[in-house]
Amino acid sequence: MPKLSDVITALEEVYPPQWAESWDAVGLVCGDPQTEVNRVLFAVDPVQAVVDEAVEWGADLVVTHHPLYLRGTTSVAATTFKGRVVHTLITNGIALHVAHTNADHADPGVSDALAEAVGLRVTGPLVPDPTDPLGRRGTGRIGLLEPPLTLSAFAAQVAAGLPATAAGVRVSGDPDRLVSRVAVCGGSGDSFLADVRSAGVDAYLTADLRHHPASEAAEASPVALLDAAHWATEWPWLTLAERALLAAADKRGWAVETKVSHRVTDPWTAHAPMSFTA
Repeated sequence: MPKLSDVITALEEVYPPQWAESWDAVGLVCGDPQTEVNRVLFAVDPVQAVVDEAVEWGADLVVTHHPLYLRGTTSVAATTFKGRVVHTLITNGIALHVAHTNADHADPGVSDALAEAVGLRVTGPLVPDPTDPLGRRGTGRIGLLEPPLTLSAFAAQVAAGLPATAAGVRVSGDPDRLVSRVAVCGGSGDSFLADVRSAGVDAYLTADLRHHPASEAAEASPVALLDAAHWATEWPWLTLAERALLAAADKRGWAVETKVSHRVTDPWTAHAPMSFTA
């Protein structure tokens, strides 16, 4: 079996930490680099339910997309929910590693997995990374929908391609409009609406669209908007990351077992239809 340090090296070859944003917190959160790793669990959020799943399955390492301590901390006492996560991991000999915006910017990365899940053929990044001479890395992706679909049909395809959440998929735009060129961004993406307009796409799929940016975007251009749950737009990356680690393990002759968590950790748990008409 490989050591934790070996597995982290393999993961960071695919998702180098230097590709992360300056504000991000990626890499090894807890764990002894000299311990052996047999089982690796992939999940979006480092929350207690995921850690409990790791304990139950007997994982040695949890790889998450979201950081546990994005803004730092002065205590990991078990009196807080994040402290309990740390204590549960250490008590059970489980390491935690994070690949966040470095996985967003990778090729293939989070938005490639999202595009594949909803039936798009990726043609390039939405916002290219200027340090990539090939122009393939960067934020978001632009993809082609072949054959084109109406917006309503594409929204249904998105809903079918992503894991179900209480929020579902919200749509802004003419439901009968044909959609063939689509921008996607896994996770929060309303800061890229200007880039979306410049890209000449028919629709934009992302998460966490706020009222004012979405309203202004709808007024500024005819680009349709599709807003899915943050967790759902990033969950497809887990299989991509799992495949990358398994390929590295096969190349190195490691006997590593992997698993993608299917526990829904989206914070919204129910949806109540509204009947009142203003």
